[in-house]
Amino acid sequence: MRQIPQRTCTGCMQKKNKNELIRIVKNKNGEITVDKTGKKEGRGIYICQSIECLGKAIKSKRIEKSFETKISEEIYEDLRGVILDK
Repeated sequence: MRQIPQRTCTGCMQKKNKNELIRIVKNKNGEITVDKTGKKEGRGIYICQSIECLGKAIKSKRIEKSFETKISEEIYEDLRGVILDK
């Protein structure tokens, strides 16, 4: 049986199966987007599909620290939309 890859949530810092998490990507041009397919090229971080984890990640600025750049409110709103759609 194939093993499912594990990733760490940026919000709660718990390891979970990759397919249970949402991927956020920063590409070569510095654009940050929500990767719904999990296949976009670039540096990726993962977050649980819960508003609580997103709140923790925003408050501690872990997403900004991971990507070493300022994150616009538009990206956070996009993330909230993806989480609430699940």
